[in-house]
Amino acid sequence: MPNIEEQIRRAMEEGKFNDLRGKGKPIQWDENPFVEPDWQMAFRTLHQAGFALPWMETRKEIETQLEAARTSLVRAQEWTQTESAAGQRPGLIAGEWQRAVVAFREQVTAINQRIFDYNLEVPLPRFQRPRVDAEAEITIVLYGEPADSSK
Repeated sequence: MPNIEEQIRRAMEEGKFNDLRGKGKPIQWDENPFVEPDWQMAFRTLHQAGFALPWMETRKEIETQLEAARTSLVRAQEWTQTESAAGQRPGLIAGEWQRAVVAFREQVTAINQRIFDYNLEVPLPRFQRPRVDAEAEITIVLYGEPADSSK
């Protein structure tokens, strides 16, 4: 049986998502599906007033930091490809890439510490965020997919 990602990919290729109601428009989240029904009114009031619980803000900050780190790593990889094609010295290119990788690993270490602290703050285990695997992220940038640890 294909995994869920494969099923979604096939459905997209077959155009099964082309005529969905609201396609191309922002999703209207009137109710947060991850919040217990007893908490809905409190979350709605906070949201309408422009506030979020501290752990929710922390989660947003973590995701923003992670996206910035990923973007920086992707840019470094793109630079190495461009410079390599332009005939730049391989030693210089390798050195710059290694600096980018070291910086990325340091950023992920800091992000993972924030994730650890965040996971202690959240009210329910389902709100916890998994730690970031720096090596898997680097592999995705280099090869387009994570390394298969089962091989």
